[in-house]
Amino acid sequence: MELSYPGATVRAVTISGDLRHYLQQSRDGLLEALDGLDDYAVRRPLTPSGTNLLGLVKHLAGIESSYLGDCVGRPSPLRFPWVEDGSVWDGADMWPQADESRDYLVGLYRSAWVHSDATIAELPLDAPAHVEWWPAERRDTTLGHLLARMVAETARHAGHADILRETLDGRGGRDHDDFGDAEHWAAYVARIQAAADAHRP
Repeated sequence: MELSYPGATVRAVTISGDLRHYLQQSRDGLLEALDGLDDYAVRRPLTPSGTNLLGLVKHLAGIESSYLGDCVGRPSPLRFPWVEDGSVWDGADMWPQADESRDYLVGLYRSAWVHSDATIAELPLDAPAHVEWWPAERRDTTLGHLLARMVAETARHAGHADILRETLDGRGGRDHDDFGDAEHWAAYVARIQAAADAHRP
């Protein structure tokens, strides 16, 4: 990104580095939510809309590869069968097929990171980008916009993953144990429940 004041180039590099840092933090958090779970647990739908842990990984692998690769003129070498056959538009990127292993989907996601990180390192934030599936008036944008969008998208889904994991076995997010032990959390939740009970119909 070209900014017209002293130190602008350094500041642009810092912004890019900050975005990359928070993107990686959310990537790591998403994968940590799978730790210690069996293949059924990471695949089973846990909400009425079918949200599942491994599906979030699959979804983000394709989205990141598109936004931070294809859309900025650096086509990803990765193949996404659900994109190639068009089933992505029917939600096929949101859940793992029975023959799509955890190792395959996590590996695909990690490979997408490598390509994305090279894009972030090589291109300025104001590099032109084009998202062909967006409305015509918004299709032309920049790498900086797509990178910020990817940070937000990944953080949102990493948060979903934390909640899904807690639903499965009670394990909270990465800072859960910093706040207290099981007794602390039981008392904390009891206070929340008591406050809610004051408004019970």
